[in-house]
Amino acid sequence: MFETDYGVIVACDVKTLDELKNLVDVTAPVRGIVGYKVGFILGLNYGLANVVEAVQEFTDLPVIYDHQKASTDIPEMGPEFAAIMKNAGVNSAIIFPQSGPATEESFIKSLISLDIVPMVGGEMTHQKYLEKDGGYIKDTAPEKMYENGAKAGAEFFIVPGNKTDAIKKYAKLLSSITSPKFCFPGIGRQGGDIEAAFNACNCSSYAIIGSSIYKAPDPKSAAQQFCKVALSFL
Repeated sequence: MFETDYGVIVACDVKTLDELKNLVDVTAPVRGIVGYKVGFILGLNYGLANVVEAVQEFTDLPVIYDHQKASTDIPEMGPEFAAIMKNAGVNSAIIFPQSGPATEESFIKSLISLDIVPMVGGEMTHQKYLEKDGGYIKDTAPEKMYENGAKAGAEFFIVPGNKTDAIKKYAKLLSSITSPKFCFPGIGRQGGDIEAAFNACNCSSYAIIGSSIYKAPDPKSAAQQFCKVALSFL
């Protein structure tokens, strides 16, 4: 889906279409930017198709939709979700299949059938997510989500960029099944270091960076600094 094996995805967690357009306008020309992630803030306020159209005014780079969190419904919703993604014009969708393997398989295969690239998440970046840290999710659950995702045909995986030990663990697990491509949230303001995250796995890697770019005094310059590191891995 991306033109290079390493790069930066801009997480567009801004509140208005004008802010989105300004962000894409200044960052799209930066070498190393490979795509844009949009979420529910823009999608619910303006309609996902309108959000995609706003991005496409300035670039033909892929648009990734993060529903926070998709694939937590019954399996029958997989085709419905995929159809909405297709109609809106997104290129990829992030899922966190916390409701089980049947739903995960349905969502992944439904997306693939419509040429939408699924990105499968499992472990998140924040505290008190896994049971060992005081959260609700069993410690072994993310491994199952990633493993089943790979077996269902997914190639892209969302792993926490601020947890290098977790990156290494999931890279070892997935490399025995497929040739994984990792996307890292948690870089920047959540404590993750882009170079450390990329070094933790031996696979194509993309940093998902939001506020460290769009809240920077100069978003273009901030994007260039992150991209410089990403492109050094080529």
